[in-house]
Amino acid sequence: MDNNRQNTQRGPHEKRTPPPGGGTIWFVVGLVLVILFAASLIRTPFRVDLPMSELKRLIALGAPDTNPDAKVVVVENKGQDKERMIEYSHLNVERIGPERITGTVTRKVVEPEKEAGSAEPDVPFVTDVWGLSEGNSELIDLLTEKGFREVRGENFPSFWRNYGPLIVFVLIMLPFFLIMMRRISGAGGAMAFGRSRGRLIAQEDIQESFNDVAGVDEAVEELREVVEFLKNPEKYRVLGGRIPKGVLLVGPPGTGKTLLARAIAGEAGVPFFSLSGSDFVEMFVGVGAARVRDLFQQAEAKSPCIVFIDELDALGKTRGTSVVGGHDEREQTLNALLVEMDGFSSNSGTIVMAATNRPETLDPALLRSGRFDRQVLVDRPDIRGREAILKVHVKNVKLDESVDLRKVAAITSGFVGADLSNLVNEAALLAVRNAKEAVTMDEFTEAVERVTAGLEKRQRLIQEDEKQRVAYHESAHALVAYSLPNTDPVHKVSIIPRGLAALGYTLQRPEGDRYLMTQSELESRVQVLLAGTVAEELVFEDVSTGAQNDLERATEIVRRMVMEFGMSRLGRVAYREGPGSAFLGGGADYPRERRYSERTAREIDEEIRRIIDESLHHVRQILEARRAALVALANRLIEKEVIDTEELKEIVEANSPSPQIVPGTTGTKRFAALRLDNLDEGAKDTGESCG
Repeated sequence: MDNNRQNTQRGPHEKRTPPPGGGTIWFVVGLVLVILFAASLIRTPFRVDLPMSELKRLIALGAPDTNPDAKVVVVENKGQDKERMIEYSHLNVERIGPERITGTVTRKVVEPEKEAGSAEPDVPFVTDVWGLSEGNSELIDLLTEKGFREVRGENFPSFWRNYGPLIVFVLIMLPFFLIMMRRISGAGGAMAFGRSRGRLIAQEDIQESFNDVAGVDEAVEELREVVEFLKNPEKYRVLGGRIPKGVLLVGPPGTGKTLLARAIAGEAGVPFFSLSGSDFVEMFVGVGAARVRDLFQQAEAKSPCIVFIDELDALGKTRGTSVVGGHDEREQTLNALLVEMDGFSSNSGTIVMAATNRPETLDPALLRSGRFDRQVLVDRPDIRGREAILKVHVKNVKLDESVDLRKVAAITSGFVGADLSNLVNEAALLAVRNAKEAVTMDEFTEAVERVTAGLEKRQRLIQEDEKQRVAYHESAHALVAYSLPNTDPVHKVSIIPRGLAALGYTLQRPEGDRYLMTQSELESRVQVLLAGTVAEELVFEDVSTGAQNDLERATEIVRRMVMEFGMSRLGRVAYREGPGSAFLGGGADYPRERRYSERTAREIDEEIRRIIDESLHHVRQILEARRAALVALANRLIEKEVIDTEELKEIVEANSPSPQIVPGTTGTKRFAALRLDNLDEGAKDTGESCG
């Protein structure tokens, strides 16, 4: 499919393929050019520039046959009062042309204060002649008179003789030049800035269908109308209905937005234009707008078709936010896109689809009715969706009978389609590495850990004291997570280094998909994160830098509790405002505007500090009450390096005085009880009923 995706089509049924032997042709052309360039660098043979006056003096002295002692001495000034004498003799004139006279001469250089050098016989010379006409025989007569017999004349060069080689060279290189210009003038070429970079994929090259899309059933149902319109447009035209001009796919990265768009094109059987929002952006003003117009012209010619723009946020960000004003290249490109989408009629057969994971940054004009008037959420799949996605990716994988895809889906909460595809591939590679005939459940479990925690580093040498500190650190995480309610079950505790910097890890897996978090759950999560540094303080009376990531995550959770969720003594007020992305972890890339006073900022810092201090106090109580369990867990980790769920439960229960650690802490989760009587009383007070 990767090769098909890169093919640019001339028509809906005509695939454009590179001509056979194209590489060889260009190699030969390049070789010829290199040879010509090298030939131009070859130095011409050494020649002496003999002035016309000295030449006539030598001729006047006679030919070497008649006067062997004939010679002419020329004095040359080398600068800085330095002179040298050059002696010319034994003149032999070979050819007289309209522009120059050539022949040979004996040359001897004599410099003052130096010994005279030896004579250089038969040195080629050239004498420039200007104004010599074809009928002027004065020089030839003088040569004949003085005994120069073997002298040949040259006719005046014709036009073809002067310019013929150049014309032949141009005629030979012109076809290659034209081919080169056609190549670089294609879509996105250097000589075609205004051409669209969109790749046209014919319908026969699109193999995807809705059968290849899993885990997003709601999105598929929303888009079946688009497919039906492309297949049977007359059914909608008869009833006066119109299909949305634009469909915007929003969701986290890796959820399958691009795959869904290709599946629509495959189901409808229409050409598919694919490009990215960054393909329109160029440093030259007006290029992006020209590419937009060219794209829609091509789409109209191939109608019905689908135009898919990936990463629309690179092109469609809100206007007026640029530091250079409202006339920058990106905004002009966006204006052209808005105009072109308005120009399409509702029943033209061309549907514009786009994908983004930052819909909050898009310009409102893009999202109004008549443009991208339908938004389809392609969200993270739930457990059933993950199971369906796994079934799609394991079609070509040989699985063992022990593999339960339902269990794999249960331990991969939060994974998107791309993550699950990578998971299946990692499991297959691990099975090959372990010399197994089929992929087992062990490979899937190990693949989940590789994807989430990173690659194991068993060969890394760790000092014994550091290993002991890491064991207590990770044991504290596991012990507090086991002791507190509203926490995810501990699946595995390890002190084997993984990833970039982790010397150990505690793996917790949720029991199911969660879409809301309560205050007690967030507080428990913070306490689990702080357990490692508290254990180091209790056992070693010193802390290390290993808790850096834990402190950052805990502080961020508490800060969001105070500023966003209203889970503090400051009340149900949201102090953090900004265009944070719902699909990118809070939108840390966006600057947030501060809309509260310095006093409120101080109170926020104090509240964050209070919650963290209280969490540290609760964690310290748990670890002091179950110190025996902490020591037993650490010793077992130092011995085995890995502890699973069952072994953790066995050690904690065997070394704990009682399950009750902190008032209000039990082994069961706290759920809010619905008080219908209170709701009824409230309804009576307001004069409403709770029917």
